[in-house]
Amino acid sequence: MQIDEFKVTIGEVSEGYFNDAEEGVVAYKGLLDVRPKYQREFVYNTTQRDEVVRTVMKGLPLNVIYWCKVKKDDGSDGFEVLDGQQRTIAICEYIAGSFSVDEKYFHNLPQDIKDKILNYRLFVYVCDGTDSEKLEWFKIINIAGEKLTDQELRNAVYAGSWTSDAKKYFSKTGCVAGKFAGDYLKGASIRQEFLETAIRWAAAAEGKTIEGYMAERQSEPTAVELWNYFRSVIDWVKAIFPKKRAIMKGLPWGLFYNEHGKRNDLDPQKLEEEIQRLIKDDDVTRNQGIYEYLLTGDERKLSIRQFEPREKQAAYEKQGHKCAICGETFELEEMHADHITPWSKGGKTIPENCQMLCRDCNLKKGAQ
Repeated sequence: MQIDEFKVTIGEVSEGYFNDAEEGVVAYKGLLDVRPKYQREFVYNTTQRDEVVRTVMKGLPLNVIYWCKVKKDDGSDGFEVLDGQQRTIAICEYIAGSFSVDEKYFHNLPQDIKDKILNYRLFVYVCDGTDSEKLEWFKIINIAGEKLTDQELRNAVYAGSWTSDAKKYFSKTGCVAGKFAGDYLKGASIRQEFLETAIRWAAAAEGKTIEGYMAERQSEPTAVELWNYFRSVIDWVKAIFPKKRAIMKGLPWGLFYNEHGKRNDLDPQKLEEEIQRLIKDDDVTRNQGIYEYLLTGDERKLSIRQFEPREKQAAYEKQGHKCAICGETFELEEMHADHITPWSKGGKTIPENCQMLCRDCNLKKGAQ
């Protein structure tokens, strides 16, 4: 990897600046690709963005920006922003008049301040090397900045036509995945969390890791297969659990679909009645687990309320320190509080339904 200092001003970089959600972001007379395939979307908040402009106005140095040499589609030489995309976009958007800083747009500034900004010299280094060297350097230089998400790094490693197409569905602000399934997904599309979720689900369906799934498809022209799978998952959820609730957000719906999507014994009306009953049950302490419980029957997903220490102590004393099943004497710490009538059969977590069992008896009863 060869790295050389490059002398360039903000005025030169902002010349020919163009920002389009579909076509990408270019600057420096069209020679600079500001958002190459492996780069994240613009994620600066307004405070960070404005501070970049204020730093330039004060003549203070910005952090180093890295470009790399590339061959453009027409065979001519060009550059890509390896690190510094967000600073570059913030500066160029300000000059383009997209926002104001301290209630001043660029066009409102006195000419001498405009000239000061345009003549500001950016601290740019240009890197030249193989694709793998560029990607490795990209990882290294991002360690000290705002940490990349795992999926942002995967997008870099498996950059290609498939990843680019997948991002159109899952990675843009207001993306189609967010509009279609935002009530069921957690995280932010712009930080690649929607994309990561979709790939994790699809990869699990094939018994693969996210990395393995992306590696297989890196050169495929489109990600339609992933999008169709994702739609199938969400359509299934909407059909089986038609009433949307906040507790549905962020659940591993794709994993549920992979295991239960072909079942024909799931009655939406009966499931809804059970959901309402379980939400009202004071012994259910984890409402998000209701959906997985209804699919698997695993009571642990509900985190059924446990007996209080005072309730355990009272049952222990009432039993004369003996296990309610085997009749042997134990210390309190050696015993477990158990529902006499199991919760699944209508038993409640109340003192009258509490019994103390030794470890072995408790395990035997739990296995029945």
